[in-house]
Amino acid sequence: MKIMTGNSNRPLAEAISAFLNLELTKASVRRFSDMEVFVEIGENVRGEDVFVIQSTSYPANDNLMELLVAMDALKRASARRITAVLPYFGYARQDRKSAPRTPISAKLVANLITSAGADRVLTLELHAGQIQGFFDIPTDNLFGTPVFTQDIMGRYGKDNLTVVSPDVGGVVRARAIAKPLDADLAIIDKRRERAGVSEVMNIIGDVKGRRCILVDDIVDSAGTLCNAAAALMQEGATAVSAYVTHGVLSGGAVARVSSSPLEELVMTDSIQATEAVRVAQNIRQISIAPLIGDAMQRISDERSVSSLFNVPAV
Repeated sequence: MKIMTGNSNRPLAEAISAFLNLELTKASVRRFSDMEVFVEIGENVRGEDVFVIQSTSYPANDNLMELLVAMDALKRASARRITAVLPYFGYARQDRKSAPRTPISAKLVANLITSAGADRVLTLELHAGQIQGFFDIPTDNLFGTPVFTQDIMGRYGKDNLTVVSPDVGGVVRARAIAKPLDADLAIIDKRRERAGVSEVMNIIGDVKGRRCILVDDIVDSAGTLCNAAAALMQEGATAVSAYVTHGVLSGGAVARVSSSPLEELVMTDSIQATEAVRVAQNIRQISIAPLIGDAMQRISDERSVSSLFNVPAV
């Protein structure tokens, strides 16, 4: 078993390698003068089970090309099996034709990853579960629910909690966290007029006098979360925190979160934190290295991964 990484999130790759007590495979991932990606493997990988850790986060196209070129290099170096480990799968929000004459980019990227030489995929919290079916190779989709549940329990206990979904589509995710915490469930009914802009319309459920935990898979502009937090506070919530798997946080999102009613935004380290995220007072990252590392070990040992989907008793 060998672990290789590109440049998208080296701290996470190093944390995973430390968890598994394995050194990262020696490799050079660099650019030519015209910014073409070049990858050179610095050690023998013939017959090895290789895991390539690479989030296709910003800059998404560069990081995706690093992944594709790295897998091609490994395939041509006779690696026995190549697993693409995608802590964050970019282009996942383009999972259907949302309007006439638009692409389904998630399927295109899945085809590219398969064609580049991946034998299987390990990812975390896909934006839509059906994206697993876009891959014609085995795909394991992990969830951040166990990590979030343990963190919420350690900080807030079980008393007076209400888990809130910021939209109707996230109810299943919110319920998965609410159930082991014996927490109530609430839903934000919102209407999105155009991409990146949301308007809170109504709150379904009683949040007065409750500590509210907003749960989502991706935070990008943070407009939805901040609007939802403001609406919950107006309805009488005592405090609002948010737990989000992937912290994209583009544009002025960090400043928006910092000035919002959110007591805390908690994210996994599936995307490497920017300097703005690191210095923000109400943004915190928790590591998913043990979760991904455990899954990688199970895949290498040909053991079941499904038990990792279960939330431990709290």
